[in-house]
Amino acid sequence: MAGRGKLFIVSGPSGSGKSSLINDIVNESDDFVRSISVTTRPKRKDETSGRQYHFISKDEFEELIEKDMLLEWAAYAGYLYGTPKKFVTEKLSKGKNVILVIDVQGAMQVIKKIKDTYLIFITTSSFKELEERIKKRRADSLEEMNKRLEIAKSELNYKKYYDCIIVNNNYNEALLNLKKVLDSKKGRKRHK
Repeated sequence: MAGRGKLFIVSGPSGSGKSSLINDIVNESDDFVRSISVTTRPKRKDETSGRQYHFISKDEFEELIEKDMLLEWAAYAGYLYGTPKKFVTEKLSKGKNVILVIDVQGAMQVIKKIKDTYLIFITTSSFKELEERIKKRRADSLEEMNKRLEIAKSELNYKKYYDCIIVNNNYNEALLNLKKVLDSKKGRKRHK
């Protein structure tokens, strides 16, 4: 019989590489599953609903809040983001290790509800490096980019609440470090 899975939260400022790192880990390991958040943010050209996010209307999002169907939710850069509760609880009870890629506001909500959550913060060695990455994206308007930079500054203050901090200056090195942490902390499957 499978034991209970472990919940991991991966946060970090925009441009830190957290989504790419987690996608690579989930794609090459059956030990982890990523929860796909819902958002009211418009879909970018290179995005597919159900892959990066489930894109929904503000009314649909508010209905999820009203019906208590979100594990956490937060406003970020003018849009709403949230984690569907049912997906996470079902996967954990089936022994799956679940990774949430969410912002610091959401992380603080989740740890109040699921105490043994393991928090990982992804960052770069300097704010200047982060700024350059955000500017390279070009998927966002100048206004959106400036919002993300302001938010990044405040998010960096939350590092102290995380169990582990991974600096992503070298992608392959950061990926290796993240794999080591996840493997050492994941829920163990128990057999009959």
